[in-house]
Amino acid sequence: MSFLRYFTILAILFAGTAQASPEFWKFEWPNTDFEQTSVDSWVEVISGGPPKDGIRAIDDPHFIGIDQVEDFDAREPVITVALDGEIARAYPIRYLMWHEIVNDKIGDIPVAVTFCPLCNSGITFDRNVGGQELVFGVSGKLRNSDMIMFDRQTESWWQQAVGTGIVGEMNGVELNTLPTWMESWDQFKEAHPNGLVMAKPQFLRRYGQNPYYKYDSSTRPFLYNGENPPHDIPPLVRVVRVGDMAWPLTRLAEAGEISEGNVVLSWREGQASALDQREFSISRDVGSVRVRDVAGNDLPHDVMFAFAFHAFWPDGQWMIGE
Repeated sequence: MSFLRYFTILAILFAGTAQASPEFWKFEWPNTDFEQTSVDSWVEVISGGPPKDGIRAIDDPHFIGIDQVEDFDAREPVITVALDGEIARAYPIRYLMWHEIVNDKIGDIPVAVTFCPLCNSGITFDRNVGGQELVFGVSGKLRNSDMIMFDRQTESWWQQAVGTGIVGEMNGVELNTLPTWMESWDQFKEAHPNGLVMAKPQFLRRYGQNPYYKYDSSTRPFLYNGENPPHDIPPLVRVVRVGDMAWPLTRLAEAGEISEGNVVLSWREGQASALDQREFSISRDVGSVRVRDVAGNDLPHDVMFAFAFHAFWPDGQWMIGE
């Protein structure tokens, strides 16, 4: 049974008992202050199947040199974190697929490298909030099919796609997003020959396999009941989000480079979809994206599914060209 189908069965079972009220969640989350929230409708919050920490975040990642890796496919995706003055690090999607959050520290900066498979959203956050170093976990809850994270210090809930606290003491607090990006393993090695790569976690998981078989070619997102995107854009088309603007990846791939305003987007082939076939080596090529300003500085961005952008930025700007 696939991971996605297992989640679906569990979610259906949970749906029969879930209520559109925070009272239902208080039994599982006695330390969370549900009086402080920006969630307009609790019916949006559902169980994805696993309980709190059922998907275990990585809190103590280990790293190895590029020459110690033998089993990665050339096109398989990694999230690259290249902070000024620090050795670049690659966080393989083969691990993030199963853990969704890696709490790490690079130099003096505590980071949370996150990936929500259901939204294809890969974002890196600074974990320092007001001088407090938060440690994040996976709540097991979804909102608009996007992972709800929680911090272990206050047990507040955070929306991964927007990096904002939505329930609890940290409600309304925004995490600082770092300018990182997703690229292929070969592209990381080419750009950072002395880089480090996150080592295989010590868990029994089918690392290297995609449990969401052909998810990004589905007609409907998993456990999503919201509106479809405008402009006849299919819900599972990837878009490049910069702030509240979204460029369809199909447009960028055709153009190769787009410069609009202070944003310069570029695309190159060579990265396999993480959500197509069961193995990266035979998955279709979706290419890699870099987003910079006109001065050449990397900008925070996300390559996410169109439905998720529309759900969290309903008034966002669609950069569809003429």
